[in-house]
Amino acid sequence: MTITELSIKRPSLILVIFLALALTGVFGYFQLRYELIPKMSIPFATIMTVYPGASPSEVENGVTKKIEDAVSSAEKIVNIFSTSYEGLSLVTIEFSQTANIDVALQDVQRKVNAAMVSFPRDVRPPMVQKFSFDEMPIIRMGVTSSMTSREFYQFLKDQIQPRFSKLDGVGQVSLVGGDIREIKINLDAQKVRAYGLSIAQITQMVKASNLDFPTGAIKGEKAQSIVRVSGKFSTIDDLRDLIVARSRQGGGVRLKDIAEVEDGIQEYKSISRINGKNSVGMTILKQSDANAVAVSRLVRNEIQQLEGQYRQAGLRFEIASDGSEFTIEAANAVKADLLMAVLLVAAVMFLFLHDTRHPPLVPPSLPPPPLPSL
Repeated sequence: MTITELSIKRPSLILVIFLALALTGVFGYFQLRYELIPKMSIPFATIMTVYPGASPSEVENGVTKKIEDAVSSAEKIVNIFSTSYEGLSLVTIEFSQTANIDVALQDVQRKVNAAMVSFPRDVRPPMVQKFSFDEMPIIRMGVTSSMTSREFYQFLKDQIQPRFSKLDGVGQVSLVGGDIREIKINLDAQKVRAYGLSIAQITQMVKASNLDFPTGAIKGEKAQSIVRVSGKFSTIDDLRDLIVARSRQGGGVRLKDIAEVEDGIQEYKSISRINGKNSVGMTILKQSDANAVAVSRLVRNEIQQLEGQYRQAGLRFEIASDGSEFTIEAANAVKADLLMAVLLVAAVMFLFLHDTRHPPLVPPSLPPPPLPSL
């Protein structure tokens, strides 16, 4: 019995089979996860090293060349590209397609750590990273408020950033721009020379006077208490009254006598604007195994709750880009194409069959022949 004959003679069986397939398809559809591109391992790694205040030639000779010599002996390296900027060294390594990028990255990290011994003293620890599409932000937004700029940045750092960080699937939340508090000590060069001081002496005195350290413990019959000396500055006036040296007359030279102490903000390294207004930028990265669309929905729900909770402070989130929107649009386009394909197949089948029901497989029975007459 052929499949066509079975389908015509046993329509109930075919109906059950197709219902089972349809239910399986519906179940599988709801288990699908939205992903714009499949997971892939790109055989590239970058080594970024910061050397504050150094010229490009100093960065090249003191950092870049040493990193190149250290990692050149790693396995399955195809090419090494390096660029030396002012205060920054960037080394890019291309591995072969057969290399395990995670294992290769560990090998590179060990070689870079070994080369750090020969770096200049002011060089910061290198950062070894692999290139991955999962490390690109899924949401970029600007945040505004009616608070003062410095107070607003601290509010975002202490209250808002932890709220997003605890969401399922969120890997990292970064702030861009904003006014960050900084205590500035503007020295008067003439007064510093008049007292016979140097910038190094003043810096060392400020550091040594701003410390907390344990001094021991007090033991009792039933309890033990830890004793700790709190030597950090609590107010800006405490810093101004710090004695940094002794004058020739025996009096103390206070910091306010040779410098202007200002409670200000850090120098701007990045500025964030949204719709032409100054704001604090916020970028959200997902975890490597998280779904971008699901994380975006959680973030948007959290935004609605935060705007309602801090309405009096004028808290406002403006989403500049959301990577999940293009993913959803691509998925909806696939759904529309599938629906169109189903309709076209049904139309073509109807055009050829000329009927919504199948024709009979067995021709209608003929009337029995007449009996012969006697």
